[in-house]
Amino acid sequence: MSTPLYPPKPKPGDRVAIVSPSAGLPELFPIPYELGLQRLRDDFGLIPVEYPTTRKMDSSAADRAADLHSAFGDPEIRAVFASIGGDDQLTVLKHLDPELLRANPKPFFGFSDCTNLLAYLNRLGIVGYHGGAIMTAFGRSGAMNSVSVDSLRAALFESGPYRLTENNMFGDLHGKWEDPATFACEPPVERSTGWDWHNADTSVTGHAWGGCLEIVAWLLMSDVAVPPIEYFDGAVLFFETTEELPSAEEVYGTMRCIGERGILGRAAALLMARPMTRNHGAPVRRPEYASQQRDSVLRAMEEYAPGVPVVTNIDFGHTDPQSIIPYGGLITVDGPARRITVTY
Repeated sequence: MSTPLYPPKPKPGDRVAIVSPSAGLPELFPIPYELGLQRLRDDFGLIPVEYPTTRKMDSSAADRAADLHSAFGDPEIRAVFASIGGDDQLTVLKHLDPELLRANPKPFFGFSDCTNLLAYLNRLGIVGYHGGAIMTAFGRSGAMNSVSVDSLRAALFESGPYRLTENNMFGDLHGKWEDPATFACEPPVERSTGWDWHNADTSVTGHAWGGCLEIVAWLLMSDVAVPPIEYFDGAVLFFETTEELPSAEEVYGTMRCIGERGILGRAAALLMARPMTRNHGAPVRRPEYASQQRDSVLRAMEEYAPGVPVVTNIDFGHTDPQSIIPYGGLITVDGPARRITVTY
């Protein structure tokens, strides 16, 4: 495969775009959005620039694509941030101008439904950044998580290797976004069991591909922004699931389809995020849900990619803290050292 293109990084004082390519949720939940913008300005020194659909629900796919074109095409904009995800960014992709994006590569930060745009940029050879949405990582109640901040700063302003942090605490219970009291205190956290390593007797390096597993399934079904099968030779796959809490059977079914497509068998390693275990505050049985999801992933890997290194319970995607994954960038999974290093 060709060498991935890392777009030039912004520096403090630069202007950055804030877009809503999935849903204009800042209109409905302005508190975490405004808090995220404030931290982007005060803590990171960046100047946010909004677009017509950023705070507007029910914008057309064509209008959201137009905002992306404006953001990427403006030479004064040095990076692009999603306000948050949603569920129909897939419909935006057909309106995008690949030549405009290819001619104006910029770091794009987003996750969840933004897997669509990250995969699209990757198909153009441009590295994106899975994580760092304004309303979640930046707009977290209480204060930003220090682990998230460290990863964000490195991904935003630095270039080169960055070792992911194995955390001993995590949280996935968040208050109501419409309630100001939610943001006056820290969200509850609990102790983590750390990363789980499987087939960890080798060290491998490969380019990252994946994202939100539910969105990956949609991309594969629609065959949009999916690279040729040869791209997956030696790839490091990374998947995470959402607050919709897909069952272990659903996760296995999706992984089986990815295996049947030939992707799992070509990969050098798989990283699986710690799953969320609450749907808008309603918990499922824990830790049963997480362990059942892990077992479903390992079952699929054993069937389609036996012996391939797998690491589960990592903090990226819908997690708190959230580490940034360079989509299309390089990742080293060092089993003997129990270390994961990404290249920003």
